[in-house]
Amino acid sequence: MLLMTLKPWLAISILFSFFLSNVIGAFVGINIGTDVSNSPPASDVVALLKARQITHVRLFNADAHMLKALANTSIEVIISVTNNEVLGIGESPSAAADWVNRNVAAYMPGVNITAIAVGSEVLTAIPNVAPVLVPAMNYLHKALVASRLNHQVKVSAPQSMDVIAKSFPPSTATFNSSWNSTIFQILQFLRNTNSYYMLNAYPYYEYVHSDGIFPIEYALFQPLSAVKQIVDPNTLFHYESMFDALVDATYNSIEALNFSDIPVVVTETGWPWAGDSKEPDATKENAETFNNNLIRRVSNDTGPPSQPKNPINTFIYEMFNEDKRPGPISERSWGIFSTNGSEVYPISLGSPGGISGNSSRAFCVAKPGADENKLQDGINWACGQGHANCSAIQSGQPCYFPDTLQNHASYAYNDYYQRMRSLGGTCDFDGTATMTTQDPSSRTCKFTGSSSPGGGVFPPAAFGPIGQISRSSTTRSPVFVRTVVILLALLMLDVNVHFVF
Repeated sequence: MLLMTLKPWLAISILFSFFLSNVIGAFVGINIGTDVSNSPPASDVVALLKARQITHVRLFNADAHMLKALANTSIEVIISVTNNEVLGIGESPSAAADWVNRNVAAYMPGVNITAIAVGSEVLTAIPNVAPVLVPAMNYLHKALVASRLNHQVKVSAPQSMDVIAKSFPPSTATFNSSWNSTIFQILQFLRNTNSYYMLNAYPYYEYVHSDGIFPIEYALFQPLSAVKQIVDPNTLFHYESMFDALVDATYNSIEALNFSDIPVVVTETGWPWAGDSKEPDATKENAETFNNNLIRRVSNDTGPPSQPKNPINTFIYEMFNEDKRPGPISERSWGIFSTNGSEVYPISLGSPGGISGNSSRAFCVAKPGADENKLQDGINWACGQGHANCSAIQSGQPCYFPDTLQNHASYAYNDYYQRMRSLGGTCDFDGTATMTTQDPSSRTCKFTGSSSPGGGVFPPAAFGPIGQISRSSTTRSPVFVRTVVILLALLMLDVNVHFVF
């Protein structure tokens, strides 16, 4: 047992750090690429970030103009060592120290730099440089230690899903054996420096390369019919989305090398909104569906089935189209904003008034005049396979009256939507449903998601393996909150605080 006495100012700092680290939920950030021919001025880019309330960005380099524009904004920034720089830094500690001095120390604390991404998919993009990747990471970390910035700035290296030999089923996923030695060293470094694994995971590519094995709904976070359910045969975990399965495959690959407690952050994911004749799934409709459902999914603050308490922090690829990239049309069509700041398609990323994963003021109800047979089918699906809690519309229960298909369908549809939207659930039901901001609750019947007296957002129900998804570990009990308040009161009175470990 360790007894520690702290002066008030230091105790306050530690207490707030602990409190904040345990109450801040998952975030969705954005990548800002470099292959843009008419990129807006850095000041305009940052103005757009602030206007959309985007709090996390990843730069594909350490551009001085962007870093200067990001000063004093509190936006959290990942900067990158480019693939062209990795070799020189991996062969020279002095080159690493110079890089940190020029691109990190020179801008902090004004710029909130939180991590350095070393290269981009080095193991698969430039395998000849792989032998110096871990030395580069170590040299950069040592340079951060020398600058006393190692606690604020972490070092990691983004990897593609190609380093995993077979991603499905997730429970048996392992890293490609040809990379085991290097990846083992990377994981050792991440564990020793309290950093995290950077994953580039693209359901678009996994779906396209699956040759029809997986349905597109699975890639787009959309509900799956009974005959299309995706289940890991070993764990019986149900995977509502390919995104969750890819993240779980990464966690299991890490565990296969006997590492644990290394978080996974998705540094790149997205969907192209245009493609050539051989890319029929690269459409605006699919890109809008994927990214908005992704935002809802991440905002749920839960992890994949095997890691329910580890929210999936994620960066969308990307802010603007990188029109100078070679290859098919899709390679130049990932941007969610035009360079004039307008949306390529409607997206709720960071925007005030957008429907977020935690919104409680949007309801899914049956359309007036909808076909009654379809309404009955919709009720049957929602209350059965859709896992909606339909007990309130049973005879004798608060929402039974009015006893009409329209009323019962509205309740069932909405309960399903509120529970499952963060996992890709939509409001359609064969065209019989619609969204409304008008609360359909009555004095006696409170719809899920209602903020009316007696209402409230109900916690997700547990259904077999899906029940593994629990409330985020960021939720704190009233006892914890009271403890924080009491400690803060004591600290404000200049009382020394004793901590026992």
